Amino acid sequence: MSGFIVGADRSQTTLFPEALDDYVVEESAVRVIDFFVDELDLMSLGFKTEPADTGRPGYHPATILKLYIYGYLNQVSTSRGLEREAQRNVEVMWLSGRLAPDFKTIADFRRDNAKPIQKVCRQFVVLCGKLKLFSDAFVAIDGSKFKALNNRDRNFTKAKMKRRLQQIDESIARYLMQMESLDRQESALADDKSQRLSEKIEILKGEIAKLKKHEAAMLAAPDQQLSLTDPDARSMTTRGTGIVGYNVQVAVDTTHHLIVAHEVTNKGSDRGQLRRMSERARKAIAADTIEAVADRGYFSNEEIKACEEADITTYLPKPKTSNKRTQGYYSKDDFIYRADDDEYECPAGERLVQHTTTTQNGLTIHRYWTNVCGACALKEQCTPGKERRVNRWKHEEFIERLQQRLDENPEMMRVRRETAEHPFGTLKGWAGPQHFKMKTLMHVSTEMSLHVLAYNLKRMMSMFGVKGLMDVMQAA
Repeated sequence: MSGFIVGADRSQTTLFPEALDDYVVEESAVRVIDFFVDELDLMSLGFKTEPADTGRPGYHPATILKLYIYGYLNQVSTSRGLEREAQRNVEVMWLSGRLAPDFKTIADFRRDNAKPIQKVCRQFVVLCGKLKLFSDAFVAIDGSKFKALNNRDRNFTKAKMKRRLQQIDESIARYLMQMESLDRQESALADDKSQRLSEKIEILKGEIAKLKKHEAAMLAAPDQQLSLTDPDARSMTTRGTGIVGYNVQVAVDTTHHLIVAHEVTNKGSDRGQLRRMSERARKAIAADTIEAVADRGYFSNEEIKACEEADITTYLPKPKTSNKRTQGYYSKDDFIYRADDDEYECPAGERLVQHTTTTQNGLTIHRYWTNVCGACALKEQCTPGKERRVNRWKHEEFIERLQQRLDENPEMMRVRRETAEHPFGTLKGWAGPQHFKMKTLMHVSTEMSLHVLAYNLKRMMSMFGVKGLMDVMQAA
């Protein structure tokens, strides 16, 4: 092999072995992980830091926690994968002090310390707050669907159950017709086919009995949905297709793109999450007031009103639910509300006055119209009915102020898109095709906390560098 770089002789012994620290470069992420975990008060976070008086000594929680953070930072999230890394990876050997826990010990730690691990994730956000990284108090809120460890065939809704039972009934009917045809044929082959069809019918009848039991459990559930593998997973719609999983909510800082708050829910809709996520973000960054931008999926009259009353400034577009414009008629936006008179001014200059008050979906709605529409020259562009009626929510001024803020800041939707969508792409890429490895909402939330912690660590290392991050962490 003359002329090439030659490796060391594997059988060569050394008098003074190299220190393990020599194998880990100064800019390695494991140094940040080690420093961060060593600075935590694990007992106050809920970890068991006092060894038992009897039995075999266990591993200190700091050791397994460092192992997990390293694993999620390097897309190794299974206990068996971490067991292998502890036995062969020099960086992990350095991080754990050459300790190599078995996969069951590693898995049990994550299962038994769900809440403490989630607190560790929040503790890192607190650290970022101490570094004054959230001084703008401005977050982008978004949600995305993550797959659960539950196959779609093992999730049942009323529609799925009805469809599945109908398919079985159709199969049984088809087999019976085939058997009737075979009965008219006198041959050994026809008898064999008929016997096989009879066996298939019995199997399908057993499937019906099993589905009936599942149907009873499904109808007894609060949301009339049943997941057999992961009982907390729910069927959701995303981008026109179905998924059995969880809806992960995040609030991302618009300046440094750090995830300041997150929550895993099994509710398929984002509506109703705006104030909750804004409050979680404000608490995480310890701010008195906060600004939040979201997409139209979060639009809710009550949520917008609640946010403004709680000193949360929101930016989000209103969904276009009316088809008046596409039909060639004036939309509600063409009618100007005159607050002093509590009247609407139509495009023809006429005034629509309040006539009735109704309740729709729990909202108090005032209805406005005028009796002169029949003689109006613009009627054909306004309404095909007797008169044009305009509805107004009792607290519509909150929606109007929201729209005014959005009109004054048209770049907000671009800010939301550039801020909130990138973390989801990164997290799903790290998680792989099967997003979650654990079951139930509690344990899935723990997994997501580890993903978020790893994401924030990587963001901070890209901002400060390894040594620089350790310096600012020590100063904080």
